[in-house]
Amino acid sequence: MKDKRKAEDIAASRMQLLAPLLEENCDPAKLRALRAQIRAQMGISERTLRRYLAEYHNNGFNGLKPKGKGRETSKALSPEILDQAVLLRREVPARSVAQLIQILEWEGIIKPGEVKRSTLQDRLMALGYSTRHMRMYAESGTAARRFQKRHRNKLWHSDLKYGPYLPIGLAGEAKQVYLITFIDDATRFVLHGEFYLGMDQSIVEDCFRKAIQKHGAPEAVYFDNGKQYRTKWMQRTCSLLGTRLIYAKPYQPEATGKVERFNRVVDSFLSEAALEKPKTLERLNELFWAWLSECYQNKPHSALDNKSPEFTYKSDRKEIRFVDAELLANAFLHCETRKVDKVGCISFMGRKYEVGLPFIGHKVTLVYDPSDTTELCVEYEGHAPFKIKELVIGEKAGKRPPLPPHLQKQPAEESRLLTAAKKEHEKRQVREMPAISYRAIKEDNRV
Repeated sequence: MKDKRKAEDIAASRMQLLAPLLEENCDPAKLRALRAQIRAQMGISERTLRRYLAEYHNNGFNGLKPKGKGRETSKALSPEILDQAVLLRREVPARSVAQLIQILEWEGIIKPGEVKRSTLQDRLMALGYSTRHMRMYAESGTAARRFQKRHRNKLWHSDLKYGPYLPIGLAGEAKQVYLITFIDDATRFVLHGEFYLGMDQSIVEDCFRKAIQKHGAPEAVYFDNGKQYRTKWMQRTCSLLGTRLIYAKPYQPEATGKVERFNRVVDSFLSEAALEKPKTLERLNELFWAWLSECYQNKPHSALDNKSPEFTYKSDRKEIRFVDAELLANAFLHCETRKVDKVGCISFMGRKYEVGLPFIGHKVTLVYDPSDTTELCVEYEGHAPFKIKELVIGEKAGKRPPLPPHLQKQPAEESRLLTAAKKEHEKRQVREMPAISYRAIKEDNRV
């Protein structure tokens, strides 16, 4: 399962790099520049890039997974070698990883073939010196030009907004709620918006799922750098859905201007909602959805030639790409790793689940729906996936189950340790035997 997860991570990374080449009506000159840029980032040839694109068109996301078990385990790089590689990258940021390795070999710092390109690339990325990082740091922070996609579902924006305090805590304690919205770039249509209690990644997942269920999957999504959006789950989900994942550049809030503008419009709703004094989250969302429909979705918008966002979205002729229910469910699953304890159980979200004695001491992968953790799916290499439920502790202790055969003591007729030690001792005596026998020399002199 570890190799399977690693293959998915590699495929997700390839998907995000290839996504710009999948846009429709791309200018040929721009397309050539993008291809050259992607080849430099991935360290591949034009032939390999064409093969990746062909595999994606024929087999989708699964076609981008590496054949076999993926990359081999990388050997650790010494700090001295890594420091020299970082220095070479900082001297000329445009140097590729292959060029860095070539220079280190020519200078005698490493032996030919000692360092793999994938190993050095991963270490540079972890330290923040990848090609993408260096290009991001070098770009100037000039004002961004306005843009707008031509058709619906080409690009979605999302953002989080702080909401009011509601008396929904223990003993009527006031708790703050948060608004998550997804907005279509071309039509300014709000695909879904909802107030939630808490501000972790689960509220983004729920809102994103509901937007896709109602309006299909987008070609790309655009987020800021909040921790709720920049997650490994979001990368996996977008890759499985065939959606390009884009993050705004740091310290450039104007890049998410459309959704920021909508959030300022929401301020008028919050002022009106304060007069209603809603007591529950359900009541607040009920008021918000009514206001959203009548005061925004169906009102003229200056950026849409005074047409309403809902009319503009529904009158667009671009076909909506709906997602198969099974694929959507798989895309929104979560994966975590847990170690099985000495009684064959794992701990998950403060609860115990029984996996089985054959897995004692092993790490298993849990695949689950975050909205329903009553049942988990366990995956382990060499075994078919199986379901487990929460452990029910009875009033009386049951019999101690026997250890599985592979953990039981293996009988032996002799000690392999002592046998091997005796052989090593005999070899040592032969090695340490003196080259000259002084007794034999003394006897020769007497003669």
